[in-house]
Amino acid sequence: MGFPRAWLEPRILAMLLTLASAAWLFVEIADEVADGDTGGFDRALMLALHPQADGVAATGPAWMQAVARDITALGSTTVLSLLVCVATAFLLLSGRRRTALFVLVSTASGAMATLLLKDVFARPRPDLLPHGDFVTTASFPSGHAMLSAIVYLTLGTLLARLVGARHQKLYIMAVAVLLSVLVGLSRVYLGVHWPTDVLAGWAAGAAWALGWWMVIELVRGERR
Repeated sequence: MGFPRAWLEPRILAMLLTLASAAWLFVEIADEVADGDTGGFDRALMLALHPQADGVAATGPAWMQAVARDITALGSTTVLSLLVCVATAFLLLSGRRRTALFVLVSTASGAMATLLLKDVFARPRPDLLPHGDFVTTASFPSGHAMLSAIVYLTLGTLLARLVGARHQKLYIMAVAVLLSVLVGLSRVYLGVHWPTDVLAGWAAGAAWALGWWMVIELVRGERR
């Protein structure tokens, strides 16, 4: 059995390199967190963002806190689940059942992986500020950061495949990345996650989304 030709395509090689880099970053951060080596960095960065942190509220005007809460909602389970359901229903109505199954399975399995990682690391939430929203799970990795990366990158890649112009594809993917970044930053600003929670969430989410897209690309390549 020969080496699959699809693996040699520049696009697949680039995806593989990016996936490996994201996975390596997550493993490195996770190892540091498990050893307790990130506490100083995390706390210093949180205090830099909130130099007057007094356990009462996040630094900044009320409107900024409201904006942060609105942005963080874009990475909530409710909003992301709604987006996935809408996208899946549209794909089913369009007769793209395999793609619909891919979106559903990749995002649902990503959600389960997030919960599993939280249980494994069981990292306590930051205690510098009162939490701006209701939290019930462990801190590492950030579920909002990881799931927003999975969902927005997956849907962004799917949408980018439907347009022809390169600048349109780049715009769509830039928006997907920007949404994921803003959601993660809002978690740190609201004091519900340590910075390394968010960094690890981004890395794990990107790796998860890329991994599933590589599977799809390789399957398509073998069918050509």
